[in-house]
Amino acid sequence: MRYFAEVAYLGTNYHGWQVQPNAKTVQGRLDFVLSKILRTEINTIGSGRTDTGVHCAQQYAMFDYDGDLEGQNLLHKVNSFLEHDIVVKSLWLMQNEAHARFDATKRSYRYDITLEKDPFRIDTAWSYFRTPDINKLQEAAKIIMEFDDFTAFSKRSEDVKTHICDIMQCYWVKEGVHYTFHIQANRFLRGMIRIIVGNMMEVGMGRMSLDYMRETLRSMDRQRAAKYLAPGKGLFLSEVLYPDDLFIKKIEE
Repeated sequence: MRYFAEVAYLGTNYHGWQVQPNAKTVQGRLDFVLSKILRTEINTIGSGRTDTGVHCAQQYAMFDYDGDLEGQNLLHKVNSFLEHDIVVKSLWLMQNEAHARFDATKRSYRYDITLEKDPFRIDTAWSYFRTPDINKLQEAAKIIMEFDDFTAFSKRSEDVKTHICDIMQCYWVKEGVHYTFHIQANRFLRGMIRIIVGNMMEVGMGRMSLDYMRETLRSMDRQRAAKYLAPGKGLFLSEVLYPDDLFIKKIEE
């Protein structure tokens, strides 16, 4: 039987989502706890892969288990064993063919920036002590919407077959000293959003022209863009959406 676990986490203390040898990751901890409680080897597959220090408000991790989880109090048990900065918010019984990564239709991220020293956001926002032009940032976001090939705005990865991404939303919100970038697409490439934010901030500060940013995207030249990489701590995977008919029922405790 196929299940999806809805997960959220603070990524500060982890080397990203994906299991790595000799490194503490969110997926590694989730697999370990599920395997211990269910007394069988569990290997989850996530809806996306977040980098070191990146956070997540909603991630889905699929796993197969030959048994009915209804009424087993699994949610409480898993959260009791997981660290304080990881939570499983819900469990779902899925259609057998449902896939956490390939069936996701929309993924939304946000990137938080603060222009003041804030000890309460030291690990969850980029502290940027200069004031970017919000109008230039919005114009830069419009340029992102013009393109679908983001080769230039991605890190090299051997397992990527295409660099085409369908951007559905891309905009900034300014509230006092807080700037938040929102982006939604069907998929994202490795490092893509952090590179986008880093380049847009150069535009916002007047150090890069809009035409230069547009030409970088056209050039597909990673070296032009990759040097402007925003830190991971401001980035959140905020929402992942699937077709409704993949969900059979929510597992009740």
